Amino acid sequence: MRESALYETFARQPLAFEKGEGCWLETIDGERYLDFAAGIAVNSLGHAHPHLVAALTEQAGKLWHVSNLYDIPNQRTLGERLVAHTFADKVFFTNSGAEALECAIKTARRYHYVNGQPERYHVITFEGAFHGRTLATIAAGGQAKYLEGFGPKVEGFDQVPFDDMEALQKAIGPQTAAILVEPLQGEGGVRRLPNASLRRLREICDKNGLLLMFDEVQTGVGRTGKLFAHEWAEVTPDIMAVAKGIGGGFPLGACLATDEAAKGMKPGSHGTTFGGNPLAMAVGNAVLDVVLEEGFLDAVVQKGLLLKQSLAAIADEFPDVIETVRGEGLLIGIKCKVPNALLQQAMADQKLLVVPAGDNVLRLLPALTITDEEIREGVRRMHDAAAAVHAAQKANA
Repeated sequence: MRESALYETFARQPLAFEKGEGCWLETIDGERYLDFAAGIAVNSLGHAHPHLVAALTEQAGKLWHVSNLYDIPNQRTLGERLVAHTFADKVFFTNSGAEALECAIKTARRYHYVNGQPERYHVITFEGAFHGRTLATIAAGGQAKYLEGFGPKVEGFDQVPFDDMEALQKAIGPQTAAILVEPLQGEGGVRRLPNASLRRLREICDKNGLLLMFDEVQTGVGRTGKLFAHEWAEVTPDIMAVAKGIGGGFPLGACLATDEAAKGMKPGSHGTTFGGNPLAMAVGNAVLDVVLEEGFLDAVVQKGLLLKQSLAAIADEFPDVIETVRGEGLLIGIKCKVPNALLQQAMADQKLLVVPAGDNVLRLLPALTITDEEIREGVRRMHDAAAAVHAAQKANA
């Protein structure tokens, strides 16, 4: 397809991949790249994982789509598995993270509506957040670069500074319905909300009759070494949005909620045509087969430690290139001293793929199945990239 036939909304790198296996991608020209982007945390089990391929292939030969006019057995199975391993009692399946967030926001508003308080529809969010690209979710994120040119901002979202509990409490009023937060901001620069702050949010919500909503679109399904990132704080939300890794590369999202929080979502109050389709459900169940295997999440924690410690050594060697390393599990952020695009290009020159983020950060989001050997190979390429940037900076000084 000619480039002119596409919306010009993406600043794409001049790379086109033909196939992949595990943590490796191969271009149409036969060049191999080590993938530390994983489709922006989507390919949680890497490329062409045999269990996912088998599940999708088997289902594709049976049934693709019937709509939610009918019962979808695999949908019930996946919903029950998610409920069994989380705080939730109810699940609504979607095709994306933005749709999952839309469902979460509607669930919170509807909860107060059926409680006789329709005026409670405002949601408090934190600056630097990213919740999606729909009109409602760009309003929730509140970032000017995503809001520009799309008319009046959707009403009902109030931003407060990141991790500012005093400002948050001042923002609570008679119209407040819920608080929405990413336990660990991805797009915002791999900024983690402290465990104590997450627990404090739970207390504030309970005291004020608010619903606590977690956006775990990027952090969920094992990315941080727990099934969901909020588990590190030993706190549970009322509603949670999930996507990306849950489909292992197939479009799949979900909104999870307690019975109480979801009590307003009755027949006709929400819907989806494609959400929860048989293909997505087959893959989602296959992803959980792997992620819930004994020892899998413990291995993610160990791999994350290896990667983070190795990167810290590079930061120590090249402090003019890398300022700090932060993150959890296999969601790691490199805070750059130089423009992050410079280091990203240097890594691409080393055939290593990473993802930019806010706050001049590069995100490392490899498949959760990455091996220690592949981590060391990635670190070697990052070292060479940092050395190249350092040498260029020195030459231009």
